[in-house]
Amino acid sequence: MAGGGAAASALSSPWRMLLQRALDANAHLKHSTFFQLATVGEGGRPANRTVVFRGFQEHCDKIQIHTDARSNKVGELKEWPLGEICWYFTDSWEQFRISGIVDVIDGSSSDPAKLQQREKTWFASSMKTRSQYLGEPWPGVPVAEDNLDPSTGPVDAYCLLTLDPEKVDYVNLKSNQKLMFRRTQEGDHSSDWIAENASL
Repeated sequence: MAGGGAAASALSSPWRMLLQRALDANAHLKHSTFFQLATVGEGGRPANRTVVFRGFQEHCDKIQIHTDARSNKVGELKEWPLGEICWYFTDSWEQFRISGIVDVIDGSSSDPAKLQQREKTWFASSMKTRSQYLGEPWPGVPVAEDNLDPSTGPVDAYCLLTLDPEKVDYVNLKSNQKLMFRRTQEGDHSSDWIAENASL
């Protein structure tokens, strides 16, 4: 399951403990790793789509998403790097809305550490996943896996998105619990979070 195992030992935020528990409780459902990512689209209109959770970045709470550099969301995020995740777990009746800044890491990045992270997530992906970025002339065109050398690094179309959470809205419909988490410090290091109860 994405985000489990070793990642659990690095938990630092109260909302992330709730999220890990939800992931564990719903791990038998394939769709539990799917969530919706909303961005600011053309003309300031909302744009939403379903993406796949690819785990947390090491040593922090940044949520990783893989996407095709040719997709609309990449241009939207470069223009306005704000995003919000809506993640609902059908067995445990829990919803997480996670908003923050989204970093777009493609092959044009000038930061060696970010390029290294992009390469690491590329090689951690299955060959089937990697082959999805070979479609021409647009994303989603099926391509045979044997057209891809497993030792070759990320192709130009492969893009890593990392969402750095600033606010988390948690709802448990079974227990009628609602919690709001807000980050009090910015940056890549450990941040303090304020949690408050809210009514449904």
